[in-house]
Amino acid sequence: MKSALNVLREGGVILYPTDTVWGLGCDATGSGAVEEIFRIKQRKENKSLIILVNGASMLERYVKHIPEIVFDIIDVADKPLTIIYPEGKNLAPGICNDDGSVGIRICRDDFCNQLITRFMKPIVSTSANISGTPPPANFLEIDESILASAGYIVKYRQNDLSKYPPSQILKVEINGVIKIIRE
Repeated sequence: MKSALNVLREGGVILYPTDTVWGLGCDATGSGAVEEIFRIKQRKENKSLIILVNGASMLERYVKHIPEIVFDIIDVADKPLTIIYPEGKNLAPGICNDDGSVGIRICRDDFCNQLITRFMKPIVSTSANISGTPPPANFLEIDESILASAGYIVKYRQNDLSKYPPSQILKVEINGVIKIIRE
């Protein structure tokens, strides 16, 4: 974990297992690192990125307004859940969508939570694939160019062949109206 933290603190990109798929991650508040993610994924910068936080207090530092209903939804979620909030704040360019909205997941994975807690900032979580290609089901399916581009590859769960589904995605409006984006 120490090496991953060092790379994150230096503005680099890590390849790491999340509560869903293997992901590319970086400091969600650092613009250079976010630009590097877009370069590695060959992804257009107008597509926003999801970030991981370790709990409600960190969530509140990066979302302008959190409708009360969100905390009830998070409490009953039984699988990874990404919520798109109307307006993010204190994040690098490229994290928020053109309309200011931001996708954030409170991560329940022990490794990710320890990483985020020790880093003390949110971490980008985008699937470890070239844009437009399917995300890898496990570490062994990650493209060689992605492996070569990461500043550090986390050793944890590399031999895990389990298939983890992507997160459910909900969009929450300021007035509390909820829209299911992905089940």
